[in-house]
Amino acid sequence: MEELAFKLEAFEGPLDLLLHLIEKNKVSIYDIPIAEITDQYIEYVAAMDHEDLDLVSDFLVMAATLLDIKARMLLPKEETEEGEEEDPRAELTERLLEYKRFRAISEELRDCAVLAEQVMFREEDLPKEVRNYRPPIDLDSLLQDVTLQRLKQVFDDVMRRREDLVDPIRSKFGQIRRETVQISDQIVKVRKALEGGKRRSFRSLLKKGTSKVEIVVTFLAILELIHTGDIFLTEDSTRDDIIIEGKRQDE
Repeated sequence: MEELAFKLEAFEGPLDLLLHLIEKNKVSIYDIPIAEITDQYIEYVAAMDHEDLDLVSDFLVMAATLLDIKARMLLPKEETEEGEEEDPRAELTERLLEYKRFRAISEELRDCAVLAEQVMFREEDLPKEVRNYRPPIDLDSLLQDVTLQRLKQVFDDVMRRREDLVDPIRSKFGQIRRETVQISDQIVKVRKALEGGKRRSFRSLLKKGTSKVEIVVTFLAILELIHTGDIFLTEDSTRDDIIIEGKRQDE
């Protein structure tokens, strides 16, 4: 037998080494000369660095498998239920084919990664007007089945109930003070009440107002948030109310 000389390489596992030997000997994976390949395989394992016991054990298990196949090749071949002769190398061939497919896929992915590293992207050079463009708000989708007339009805009802709470006699006493309620402050309050996609009753938000002016300004703040698309409205017919839902951060 001609002496085999090959450079000791780092193989990923026993199947990787077997494929190397099959390709080196230029033999078919479907007709492996098991005796020759086994001898070469054992010769490589004997020359390995035995410090990594986990890695060496995998190679030794495959060596035992090859020796078992080699021994079975010398015995009379067994037959299947259909009367066909069983090839002791069949299972090993299937494992080698599967490993070869996975190795080809991994090499393809590696090549894609190398090509991706060579791709250069242009810096963003869009005009400022284009970058700052935002599509118009679809009020129909925000209001869904709620109409502005329905909002006004709830608002009027809250205002009417507010008037009913005022004592007509005592209200005439006391000092008249000018109330300063900013719409920007109410927008902040409403946003905080609805942050994270929380749901609140339209009536409850209006009723938080301690005066008519605050109720009116709160109503205007809600209309502004509807216009900017920061809140969504749905009808709550069971409670004769409207549910307001805040915009989530991921939307």
